[in-house]
Amino acid sequence: MENPMSKSAVKISLDLLSNPLCEQDQDFLNMVTALDTAMKRMDAFNQEKVNQIQKTVIEPLKKFGSVFPSLNMAVKRREQALQDYRRLQAKVEKYEEKEKTGPVLAKLHQAREELRPVREDFEAKNKQLLDEMPRFYGSRLGYFQPSFESLIRAQVVYYSEMHKIFGDLTQQLDQPGHSDEQREQENEAKLSELRALSIVADD
Repeated sequence: MENPMSKSAVKISLDLLSNPLCEQDQDFLNMVTALDTAMKRMDAFNQEKVNQIQKTVIEPLKKFGSVFPSLNMAVKRREQALQDYRRLQAKVEKYEEKEKTGPVLAKLHQAREELRPVREDFEAKNKQLLDEMPRFYGSRLGYFQPSFESLIRAQVVYYSEMHKIFGDLTQQLDQPGHSDEQREQENEAKLSELRALSIVADD
């Protein structure tokens, strides 16, 4: 998992280093070299952040998600046991409502024998879910909290390093005594000179 922005920034700085202007102007070469170093540092810290998030956030989330198929299966088994229990219970009630003849009593006895293990199976499955589902839901915060804390720490470290990297870069490239407004005016003046060249003039 890579960050396209940091990879693009590294590519831009490498492209600038291969610009012929770097061979002609030492100051420009120094600026581009400083930029290239900063972009590579940024990319390295970004990759470290990505690896940390993968290990401490994404992988634990995947593991937590892997529990759900088993949980869903347990719920389905409980629902199936409930249907079997209701079906046999209805059968018992049907015979209980009939006239108590010998054959009916025999069928009632048989239905009750069939019902007993099915009822016990349902009650066991139902009790398991009633006991374990609240514990499962209650454990979510304790499970996710370390991942969230790790995510926040990774972001804090990353942006602290970015602040330092670009602070260092600014000091290397900064021209003392120049405000942002003065730099913008100088850039506009240079652009005006370029626009005035006949090779870039509008047809």
